[in-house]
Amino acid sequence: MTNQWVKLELDVAAFDAPRFETYVARCREDGIRLTTLAELGDTPEHRRALYALNKECSADIPERGEFYTYEEYAERRFGAAGYDPRGIVIALDGDEWIGMAATSLQEGFVFNEMTGVRAGHRGRGISIAMKTFGMAFVRESGASTVRTFHHSANANAIAMNRRMGYVETDTETDG
Repeated sequence: MTNQWVKLELDVAAFDAPRFETYVARCREDGIRLTTLAELGDTPEHRRALYALNKECSADIPERGEFYTYEEYAERRFGAAGYDPRGIVIALDGDEWIGMAATSLQEGFVFNEMTGVRAGHRGRGISIAMKTFGMAFVRESGASTVRTFHHSANANAIAMNRRMGYVETDTETDG
């Protein structure tokens, strides 16, 4: 395979928010609460919960390999210059953390680092709802573009992003 990564980009101004707000509403109807790490509290306990959720959801990424230790994760996620807890969306079913959509601020764009939902809660539109909910942070940041990338074998994630209006690009996605 010549290119194992699919790089995608979303034009924030062209994002059809009303179309995707229905996913947010459906989550609420199903008792799923969407919030941010900032709203929950950017505490050591919540950072550990985010790590555990990220580790579990990342296990399904093709060719992901071994996940970071907590210390490595904390340095890469919370110690990064673009980290902002307002950009970490959490989906809660009661007190259970069932999904996350993590973004970071980069120079000139927002980078969608990871979106994942626990296996037992997939297929309900929670990923789209979290990414839609997170667009408030993107708009507040003033960014005109959101970028992400996926392994080419991660067909579900690629299809979800394309459904939301992401298009393929050759632009570098990391900061």
